[in-house]
Amino acid sequence: MSDSTPPNPSPRIRVAGTGGLVVEFGSVVDSRLNRLVMALDARFQEAAWPGVIETVPTYRSLLVVFDPLVADRRALAQELATLAADVPIDEEPATRRWHVPVAYGGNFGEDLDHVAALHGLDPGEVIRQHASVEYRVFMIGFAPGFAYLGGLTKALHTPRRLDPRQRIPAGSITVGGLQAAITSIEAPSGWHMLGRTPLRTFDLRRPDPFLFRPGDRVRFRPISEEEHARLSTLADMGVITADVEKLA
Repeated sequence: MSDSTPPNPSPRIRVAGTGGLVVEFGSVVDSRLNRLVMALDARFQEAAWPGVIETVPTYRSLLVVFDPLVADRRALAQELATLAADVPIDEEPATRRWHVPVAYGGNFGEDLDHVAALHGLDPGEVIRQHASVEYRVFMIGFAPGFAYLGGLTKALHTPRRLDPRQRIPAGSITVGGLQAAITSIEAPSGWHMLGRTPLRTFDLRRPDPFLFRPGDRVRFRPISEEEHARLSTLADMGVITADVEKLA
């Protein structure tokens, strides 16, 4: 660790019922904390602790679900505390970068013009800024396959809608606060819709229905409505309509 690198925050271990423990690294939405969570998850998975059912990484914490009849909670908590105390941030596991096609504006992005006006930008500049950065999947939550994305440019940080919609379509590309998101299924939302992707991020026909994993990177690629229609037809057939590259 260089002199300019801040020390890792002290982890806190919390009890989550009779079969859960939570390791917390802080209380903010931050890519550095999220990298620590992912590094701890990878290190703990290697330990293959008996009785552990699953781990759930979030923005800044790791939930460990275990069978209390098999795993001793105190011993497990001590193991987690030991691993978390010195987990190197550069130990994050290899991940992937997704290039996600998006049709912006019109019927696909009903809030694009509103968001542009709110920030004193034209809609084309909103699209350019939204598609010019790389996002990080902080966590999967709220709905199956719903991806919370960090990395939204500050110029597009937007308060959530005062009148949430009861339903928005699957594949909606949204912004809310300092985050972006990709909606996986039709669901309620108070976030602003900028566009829509034909990509199915949750599909029960696949061996693993969840396309994204925490730690994945995402870049958006603007497409036309015609291209969206073509790719939607392929997606209906089960084709994954996004390019992906593996990262070391």
